[in-house]
Amino acid sequence: MYCNKENVNILTALLVAHGVCHAVCCPGSRNSPIVHNFNECPDIECYPVTDERSAGFYALGMSQYLQRPVAVCVTSGTALLNLAPAVAEAYYQHIPLVVISADRPQAWIDQLDGQTLPQPDALGRFVKKAVSLPEPHNDESRWYCNRLVNEALLETNHHGYGPVHINVPISEPLFDYTVSELPEERHICLLNPRCYKALLLECVGQFFHSKKPMVVIGQMSTEGLLPEELFSISQSAVVLNESLSVGKGGSHFDEVLPVVGDDPDYQPDFVLYLGDTFVSKRMKQWLRKMKDAHIWAVTEDGSIHDTSMQLYGVIEGHPADVVDDLVDSAGIKTIQSTEEFKKRWDKVLAKVDKRIEKYRPAYSQMAAVKHIEELLGVAEDCYVHYANSSSIRLANIYAKHYVYCNRGVNGIEGSLSTAAGFSCVTDEKVFCVIGDLSFFYDQNALWNQNLHGNLRVLLLNNGKGGIFNLLKGLEQSPARDKFVAAEHHTSAEGICQQNHVTYLKAENMEQMQQGIDTLLYIESERPVLLEIFTDPAEDERIFRDYYRKLNKI
Repeated sequence: MYCNKENVNILTALLVAHGVCHAVCCPGSRNSPIVHNFNECPDIECYPVTDERSAGFYALGMSQYLQRPVAVCVTSGTALLNLAPAVAEAYYQHIPLVVISADRPQAWIDQLDGQTLPQPDALGRFVKKAVSLPEPHNDESRWYCNRLVNEALLETNHHGYGPVHINVPISEPLFDYTVSELPEERHICLLNPRCYKALLLECVGQFFHSKKPMVVIGQMSTEGLLPEELFSISQSAVVLNESLSVGKGGSHFDEVLPVVGDDPDYQPDFVLYLGDTFVSKRMKQWLRKMKDAHIWAVTEDGSIHDTSMQLYGVIEGHPADVVDDLVDSAGIKTIQSTEEFKKRWDKVLAKVDKRIEKYRPAYSQMAAVKHIEELLGVAEDCYVHYANSSSIRLANIYAKHYVYCNRGVNGIEGSLSTAAGFSCVTDEKVFCVIGDLSFFYDQNALWNQNLHGNLRVLLLNNGKGGIFNLLKGLEQSPARDKFVAAEHHTSAEGICQQNHVTYLKAENMEQMQQGIDTLLYIESERPVLLEIFTDPAEDERIFRDYYRKLNKI
């Protein structure tokens, strides 16, 4: 029987899954659930050593001979610090030690309780990865615990061998051994350049046999995936992307997902995730329901980004190279076997595209973005930046070109400064479509002597953070408008005057269309800004109306 501590059982199961079969165990009560599990597990051989400093070197010697990770387990407090000499030696010898320390719950650290000190990161730069496990209480914390253990164990053999540290807080009671079996835990695999042949056996094999393969593309640089690679993979799989991922604009999957819902005919059995973040929350939630799909992520540094919470494996490499290998290896058989799945998605995407083309929003922020994007077209002779929040969501509806956006952390600060800096090093026009809160937060971007007439700003001002009107339930709070959405009555006119920026404004459809025409084509030696004033309630109504009509396809 195993202990009843979920984090300890998850750790034990994943140690076995990752091939850690030898453990040096030191005495103590706080680590007794871990040591008990190791002793109970038939796949782990235990070696007792009382002195922690000596135990670390015992494990180092074992790993030297075995050429594989060996665990060393200590109790809480200074026991962990006694491993430092062996861990430092392992770091410089590139030996894969797995340091496992039991810990007191976080609430009792520095509270004069026995054997307590801050243990996470206690080994500093002498470990390649340090994690501290949660004590799971729901599905999300169990997923988090699983992911952290996978991340740490994978790092023992990533870009060279080396030690890692897994800290395990354990609450009392400690001595309950009532679990009959270890859990079946997800084992994330990492395919790095040193084992790239495994890609052909694992990922390509799954892609080849899949009937419903899909490629989803998050934000990436303009060099991330060239048109030829994008075309080749689209012949074998459904490709879904946003306007900040590849140069052709978005594929409007955000509008399709509410329609297809949980219909299994639209759910993939294989997913290749390229790039970084998605704007679409619907896509993230949809991927998290893919219980039967093999989901692979491609990251250039081999880091684990488990956005889907269902990650099967990580491929370390450049997206274009991985796509080429997949297509070359899978060939025409995959194209034939996936034809029905592709046609199904092509049909529903085409219907949405037609609805979007026909939808004519009344005067609003949506109408303004639609008009400027119709004039920009594919935007081959200029660059287009969008700020976060409502702006980038409107871009994903109408942009047919690559969009720059600070989506790394999704902050509203710095969007204008980023576009302004961009404009300083190119002679082409640089457009920035930005909401009012983002603009006023970053207004000092215009206070700069380096700016020229190639910077053009479309300011969407509805007097508040309009996206907060769309958050269900927030309307019940009397604090929403003033404190959450930062309602205001500010104009950019004075800011433009003091910074010698050409100022234009619009308050209706005709003025907006004329203003955007001027913004795009006027000759100027200084930046040009068009401020469009709209009503937040009308912006909300039109946005909701847009999705309501699309949901009827």
